[in-house]
Formats: sequence, structure tokens, C-alpha cells
Amino acid sequence: MLIKSIELIEINLPLVHFFETSFGRTYERRIILVRVEDSDGAEGWGEITCGESPGYSDEWTDSAWVTAEKILAPMVVGKEVAAAADVWNLMKWARGHRMAKSGIETACWDLEAKKLGVPLWRHLGGVNQVIECGVSIGIQDSIAQLLEKIRVEVEAGYKRIKIKISPSWDYDVIKAVRAEFGDILLMGDANSAYTLADIDKLKSLDEFDLLMLEQPLPHDDIIDHAKLQREIKTPVCLDEPIKSPEDARKAIELKSGKIINLKNGRVGGHTQSKQIEQICREAGMPVWCGGMLESGIGRAHNIAISTLAGYTMPGDVSASKRYWHEDIISPEVEVSPEGTITAPEGPGIGFEIESVRIAKATVRTIRIDGQV
Repeated sequence: MLIKSIELIEINLPLVHFFETSFGRTYERRIILVRVEDSDGAEGWGEITCGESPGYSDEWTDSAWVTAEKILAPMVVGKEVAAAADVWNLMKWARGHRMAKSGIETACWDLEAKKLGVPLWRHLGGVNQVIECGVSIGIQDSIAQLLEKIRVEVEAGYKRIKIKISPSWDYDVIKAVRAEFGDILLMGDANSAYTLADIDKLKSLDEFDLLMLEQPLPHDDIIDHAKLQREIKTPVCLDEPIKSPEDARKAIELKSGKIINLKNGRVGGHTQSKQIEQICREAGMPVWCGGMLESGIGRAHNIAISTLAGYTMPGDVSASKRYWHEDIISPEVEVSPEGTITAPEGPGIGFEIESVRIAKATVRTIRIDGQV
């Protein structure tokens, strides 16, 4: 593939309902879409999944835009790419900026799969066309409101319920959820809100038989997580510290946790995700696909990567209507009454891009052209 151009498109999408974590509350998303075109006029789409501020990650919308425009896109446009898996190496010189890299890299995977006429999930090596879905529910204004939201999602068929927790929203909240919903698959996500000084509080959550406790300690730590895991029964799930195959290997060796949340954007795209999935699968470490409040394009890529054999736990890949009044793909992502999504058979991501909807939501756009 000879990459002719890369187009960045920032869109603004209001959420159906605010989403709150220990970082803060989000009402709308500023999302950067990436459109890659080759010399034949074929196109592929990706999404830069960072947030509006550098809370979860050191990348954020405005920094990712500048990095993609000024640094990363010029590394790729005008280049002859033998395979989408090689795009990561073209951008390797630039340290970090994995979410910006992921937007470009995943767009190239979509482009390649479309040119081959195959579904992206098969092209990636996926084996499970039907994936099980979980749902992530943010911090609410009251426990009663949280219980009602969980009730809606359980009735919709979701296989696993994840609730965001913080030091002021944990034990009593989880206790109320367990009392109301019994033995549902339930997990807590702390988004780095605790330290080892909170070990007694985190130990107290063992009584609730949680599926896992996600990222309780600081975002860049795998040492203290290993200490914590030795002290609690609940499996620790690592999120933010795992940015590369090497990070995964080290965390496994240190026994920093028992599960990994493998987010495409956080690690730099499909090529890196595939490597980490293989490392974890061979070590017997379960992985699942986390979400970043993606639009349908990012969600489609999450569906595709979740079909790999190592993704053995329900991920945060849920229906479009949970987040958006109107998504930018068709058909919109739907979850079956059994709590599953079937990866589409169409070429590439397998969904149509709704260009009119994108145009209505567009805030800015820029095209980076190569010499072809």
C-alpha cells in the first residue's frame, strides 16, 4: 500500500448520560478520527481514543492532534507499506504517544483488510466471532441511581457489570449492589485512586467476591500492585501500566496482577495488542478489551481485536445507544439479549461510515499529503 494522505477530523459528540470516574465527570467527547487513503483511492478509518484532558493518560485531544499532524502522519504518508503490521515501526522513532499512533495504525489495518476484501477481525487472526460484552457504569449521584442503572444493563443481557469506585464511593456502594443483585459478575475500577496505605480498605472488598479490582494503585506502578495482590484475594487487573509487550512481560514475572485490561489505544494499536495478547495467552493471563468512550469507529476496532483467542473475559464493548444519541457508523453497534456482539462479515471494520453525521459533528479537520 502506498499511503497517499492522512486526514484528521475532530468531532464533538454529546454523551447520552454523563460518565464519571475518579478523574472527573464527562458530558461530551472530543474525538479525533483518522482517515487514511492510499494511491488507489481506497480508505481506512481509525480513532485516537485519548480523553479531553491528561487525567487517564498523558495524551489528550489537543496534544494528540498536534503530534499526529506534525510528527506521526509525515512519517507514514508517501511511504510504501508492505503490511499494516509495519506501520508501527514507521512511527517507532517517536517515543510514547501511543494513542495518536493507534489512530493511524488501526486505520491502516482497516484499509488493508478492505483492499483484501476480508473482515478486519479475521485479518487480525480472530477466532471468536461472537464476543461477550460487559458494561462500565460511572460514579452516580446516589446509590439508588446506580442500582437503577445496573438493573437496566442486567435486563439488557450484559454479562459483566463494572462500576467505577473511589475512596468515597466503594465499600458501601459495592455492598448495596451485592445485596440487590446477588451473584452477578461484578468488578470495581478504581482508576488509580488508592495507595498501599489503603490496603485494609481494599482487603475489605474481598468479602464481595468481585471478579476483579481494576487499577487500584498509581497509573505507572507494577511493584506495589504485586504487594497488594499478595495481600488480597480479589484478582488485581492492570490497566494504565501496560503500554507495551515488555510491560506485560514484566508484570507477569512480578505477579503484579492476575488479569490485564488490554486497550488498543493505550498500547498503540492492533500490532502491539496482538503481541501482548500472545504473551498473556502463553502465560495463562486472561485479557479483556477496555473502552475509552469511543465512537462507532473505535468501537468497531475493539470488536475486531476482541475476537482473538486470548480475550477470554467480557470486555467494555457495548451498544452504541448506551453512549450516543446517534453514532457515526451504520448499523450502530448492538448487543444481543444474550449479552453478545457478533463481529461483522463485511470487509475491514465491517460498518459503513456515516459521512453526513461526521460532517455535522466536525469541529476541525486537516489533511496531510505525501509525495506520490
